[in-house]
Amino acid sequence: MVADDDSQRARILAKALLDGFDRHYRLFREASRQASDLFDAGDWATLQQVTTDRISFYDIRVQEAVKRLVGEFSADTLEDGVWQKIKLEYIVLLTDHKQPELAESFFNSVCCQILHRSYYHNAYIFVRPGVSTEHIDSDPPSYHCDYPLRDGLRTTLRKIVSRMGFKRPFANLHRDVRRILKSWRMHLSAPLILEANHQIQVLGSVFYRNTSAYIFGKMINGGQQYPFVVTVMHDDEGCLMVDTILLTAEQLAILVSSSRAYFLVDMEVPSAYVSFLHSLLPNKPKAELYSILGLQKQGKTLFYRDFLHHLKHSSDEFIIAPGIKGLVMAVFTLPSYPYVFKVIKDRFSPPKQINRDQVKEKYMLVKYHDRVGRMADTLEYSGVAFPKKRFTHELLEELRSQVPSSIEETEDTLIVRHLYIERRMVPLNLYMDKANDEQLAHVVNEFGLALKELAAVNIFAGDLLYKNFGVTRYGRVVFYDYDEIDYLTNCHFRKIPDPRTPEDEMASEPWYSVDPNDVFPEEFAHFLLTDPRVRKAFLEHHSDLLDYRWWACMQDRIRAGQIGHVLPYSDSQRFSFLFAEGIAHPRTVRNIPVPEGLASHTRALISGRRYPIGRYSIDSSGISLL
Repeated sequence: MVADDDSQRARILAKALLDGFDRHYRLFREASRQASDLFDAGDWATLQQVTTDRISFYDIRVQEAVKRLVGEFSADTLEDGVWQKIKLEYIVLLTDHKQPELAESFFNSVCCQILHRSYYHNAYIFVRPGVSTEHIDSDPPSYHCDYPLRDGLRTTLRKIVSRMGFKRPFANLHRDVRRILKSWRMHLSAPLILEANHQIQVLGSVFYRNTSAYIFGKMINGGQQYPFVVTVMHDDEGCLMVDTILLTAEQLAILVSSSRAYFLVDMEVPSAYVSFLHSLLPNKPKAELYSILGLQKQGKTLFYRDFLHHLKHSSDEFIIAPGIKGLVMAVFTLPSYPYVFKVIKDRFSPPKQINRDQVKEKYMLVKYHDRVGRMADTLEYSGVAFPKKRFTHELLEELRSQVPSSIEETEDTLIVRHLYIERRMVPLNLYMDKANDEQLAHVVNEFGLALKELAAVNIFAGDLLYKNFGVTRYGRVVFYDYDEIDYLTNCHFRKIPDPRTPEDEMASEPWYSVDPNDVFPEEFAHFLLTDPRVRKAFLEHHSDLLDYRWWACMQDRIRAGQIGHVLPYSDSQRFSFLFAEGIAHPRTVRNIPVPEGLASHTRALISGRRYPIGRYSIDSSGISLL
């Protein structure tokens, strides 16, 4: 009888837990669906606010679930065996669920609020996934297939864009489709021989971020896949236009970067969307893909599983991260794993005037803000257990001296009570030390662009020393040290007053008053541009950053309510540039050989069909482009 009572109680608690998750994901989808109407209305301020508000949904729902389980069911007093039964009952409930992996992470989050750390293993929580996410049915399907050989490519592309549900009319969709075709033609290194399986697959929901909408898809031909993303924006007259199509792996990786704001996209089966994106970007970890879709808690779950797997299959040691040591964070890394681990120090050396809580607030600011591809996203963890034998003696001594309140040691384990994890980059100062002239000019320009793009979204980095910035594998400069970050509008940008006397100019102390929020841009040159090569490159592109009036102008725009939006691609990739008058385009390629075995009906389908590289005709010599 007692066993039956425990089983019944376990079923009730499992259902209560799943109810909490279902409420969370229902609200999450409602926010994501709202993005479509806001994009059509051009209400960018509300769209950004929805993006920000949605980040906190998960933690709010977790706390609601904890309160209910403890208050209504006294879950904090349950015996071990009951908790194990709760997990088993929960797995049964997830059998036909559309988001089982997210529900498992929600279960973990709630349990970790109630159970002691000693219960953090697979008998009680989902250290390993309990339900497969493969081939979960979705209605409508997560992606659509279209067949250009049957319908024609121009017609297919028009149908794809029209199907996405935009309510605002396009200014000239015929022109936009023509530009998409021309871009494909410029991109393909060789003409395509069309195979029988030729098709275009496109995700069914639009991805929204800032003032842009994105359509993700891939063209399949034989054994090849060609990923693409179509960007849709408002033109100056308020109609829609296709701004560009992104076609390379690098362009897509920069768009789907963890250093950018999360997308708003309505997904019934998120695992299907992640699988599709992973097919476009196979080198991008699924943990990052979940995070960029706004499912950052699932991203954390997958990251930690990947990390445990890597620890088990590696043997190198954790070391102090290369570079100049910071005043606020103790930073370490595992050379074989592309991330760094950051722990807030117990004491900050002068001139830092900030405390632990303020540092956490700065990192939270970045989490909720538009990172415009220039601020690294962070994963925040508590109570992380590391194998102590994998730490170098030097690193252990560093942690014991710098962060003693944040660590707990047993014979075999080092537990870090609170830390941040970021993707590892080459510190900008180290990169510049080894760069040739061309590389140096590039990253100096990137550094200036990073400052300007952050300013456009009301962010001032504060500490502009090169050691606080990193260089990604794509050569982009990204800011990653947030302890002095602030809103641009909180700063007071000033010109240094002229000296009143010769003595003023020679004095060791300034002859003018300086308030805490005062910033003197002309001083940047004194500590940033000491190297003649750096100075030349910086002044060539970004001399305006040394003028307080540029910063004040940016503040005026932000205070006037102008929404700063930084495109995740360069102006040179936009259709307005690519197809401006006088831009040269690649020549037409002719006489593509017909592969042996190409069926006669396939030949007939190809004949006369428009394709990104032209119009085909077929004769005895092969396929030609007209």
